[in-house]
Amino acid sequence: MKKKLLLLSTGGTIASVASNDGLKPGESGESLLKMLGAFPFDVTVKDILEMDSSNIQPEEWEYIAKKIDKYRNDFDGIVVSHGTDTMAYTASMLTFMLQNINIPVVLTGSQVPMNVPLSDAPDNMKLAFTAAANCQPGIYLAFNRQVMRGCRCVKVRTTSFDAFESVNFPPIAKVTSDGFQVLHSQPAVTGQCHLNTQINTNVSLVKLFPGFDPSLLHAMANNGCQGIVIEAYGLGGMTFIRRNLVAAVGKLIRNGIPVIAASQCLYERSDLTKYEVGQQALLEGAISAHDMTSEAAITKLMWGLGQGMGIAAISKFFNTDVAGEVTLN
Repeated sequence: MKKKLLLLSTGGTIASVASNDGLKPGESGESLLKMLGAFPFDVTVKDILEMDSSNIQPEEWEYIAKKIDKYRNDFDGIVVSHGTDTMAYTASMLTFMLQNINIPVVLTGSQVPMNVPLSDAPDNMKLAFTAAANCQPGIYLAFNRQVMRGCRCVKVRTTSFDAFESVNFPPIAKVTSDGFQVLHSQPAVTGQCHLNTQINTNVSLVKLFPGFDPSLLHAMANNGCQGIVIEAYGLGGMTFIRRNLVAAVGKLIRNGIPVIAASQCLYERSDLTKYEVGQQALLEGAISAHDMTSEAAITKLMWGLGQGMGIAAISKFFNTDVAGEVTLN
């Protein structure tokens, strides 16, 4: 019996057509499906958005999550076609909004529109449907013959077909000469899936650089910022000589604003315990992002704040692996 799958089309490069203003979404989900030819699945298509992913924001995250929740019990798996630029953010947020999802949900897109010869779109779409039919329940991103945890993905290339990488966790599945192979499992579903789209978007993601003025953090707080992720140096080190970022972080935390210390390094973890520059931040209350991507850290912070979590609860939340987004020692 054929697997019943749903395609939720949201636009993006994969559905784009040429215009006087450049590429813009214009192909329907049905059109994308027809360009794939014969298919071994029973696929239903619903066009829910027609947007370049640079325009996809928290309102669209909520909308997409609600659509997935609405249909998740009617299908064996769901594919979401999406632009590549913010797809890692969407995949991460869906991980938190749809915890314990009971089916595979697979996001995919392409670097070249589906209607262009030699596009990467057909292979990516076929991979996404195969993953939606064969993977364990969870949120995934399928691209360039790899299926990755959605909350571990980062877009690392602007034009190459291998645009995404799975950071600090190996791909869940790959396509090889032996076909589609599942290599790793998702964390076991331990409860019911309950849609929860309550988030707080009054947050900021800051990349530390030599000469960064700590007063800018206070300016953010004074203008409504309620949580900050700092991409610090190396293992999470922050300046405390002259421009005392550590002291600024401590003041923010005492004022009830959580500060998450991530690393600018794409791979491996942040560890505030190893160097003085990290320990000083840790003493002031900075919360380690461990080996999370910046996309996962900022969406996790939004979601946690949306639940009304204070400093202590956010700290505990960031030391909890919700859906495979973090490796904890």
